[in-house]
Amino acid sequence: MTHAHDVVPRAPSLDVDALLDDRSIRVVVCCGAGGVGKTTTAAALALRAAERGRNVVVLTIDPARRLAQSLGLTELDNDPRPVPGTAGEGSLAAMMLDMKRTFDEFVESNADATRAATILANPFYQSLSSSFAGTQEYMAMEKLGQLRARAIADQSWDLIVVDTPPSRSALDFLDAPRRLGSFLDGRFIRLLAAPAKAGGRAYMKVLAAGFGMFTTVLGKVIGGQVLTDVQIFVGAVDTLFGGFRQRADDTYAMLQAPDTAFVVVAAPERDALREASYFVERLEAESMPLAGLVLNRVQATALPDLDAATSTAAAARLEVGSPKSITAALLRIHADRIATFERQFRLVERFSAVHRGVPVATIPALASDVVDLAGLRAVGAALAEQG
Repeated sequence: MTHAHDVVPRAPSLDVDALLDDRSIRVVVCCGAGGVGKTTTAAALALRAAERGRNVVVLTIDPARRLAQSLGLTELDNDPRPVPGTAGEGSLAAMMLDMKRTFDEFVESNADATRAATILANPFYQSLSSSFAGTQEYMAMEKLGQLRARAIADQSWDLIVVDTPPSRSALDFLDAPRRLGSFLDGRFIRLLAAPAKAGGRAYMKVLAAGFGMFTTVLGKVIGGQVLTDVQIFVGAVDTLFGGFRQRADDTYAMLQAPDTAFVVVAAPERDALREASYFVERLEAESMPLAGLVLNRVQATALPDLDAATSTAAAARLEVGSPKSITAALLRIHADRIATFERQFRLVERFSAVHRGVPVATIPALASDVVDLAGLRAVGAALAEQG
């Protein structure tokens, strides 16, 4: 019998248990394209680490609430909740990012009560904190920074596992803190804070042209009210601009630190592996510590010596409508599985040829979704089998 990890040629194995047992590793960041199983992988790694003795908190950004269901919780929110039913001497808590609440907490912790109240009530801020492109990624990194500071201060956890946001552009969560900080501290937004002068129509044309990318935010208010709200907002948060810049720099430095480990999650499909290749190259370029690649939904086959062509031909020779038709159906199913296995092998071989030395672990294609702790344990065990 072959196993799922037999699809991986030449690549060294990712020793998942060694990674999770390494007490010098304090943050594991699971990143990858949307729909490849980041949430399940992050939860499985967190549960396995907890049941091997670590005190773990897992942060998800998945709005589908699948993590809560698989962990046996009715819901998750912006504060860590203990996960019941875990075995071993460690502990596991889980939380789901509330983007706006995290932004509000940042404001409340960096401004006096009066100024914070002014900011939180401002219409421009309310739009910015809930719909500005990149806010989710920025707040994911802000929440990670909060959790890391808390872990250092009171020893709440010795491992944080992060399920990064699904992004259209790979590694948006790395760029977002600097992008949002640059926007809030940029010359253009300070121009908006300047009083409108004669020739206001020309000014608003500049506003419309420069803010085309923010139409979803600015479209919620009309005309001069936009300018008034922005002026009030910028005046209120002026003292916080340095805080945004500093927090962005601190978060970036934390992600580059040797106690952080990135795990890229992908499926053995062309587009997913193309994204994974970009992730690996970007992490290397940014000096981010890459632990390895997790390949999800990998096909395995129980009859490796019976290739797809032979299996299909044998199925065609069997009579339809006789007991042999059942065997024919099974042979066709096997042929499909072998064809999938061979296609995945070729794709992963190309990836490994380009990224030699990147350790790989696999998760086999499962018959059903992971919906409970038992399923997460099985995923974790499959990952650790290859160490």
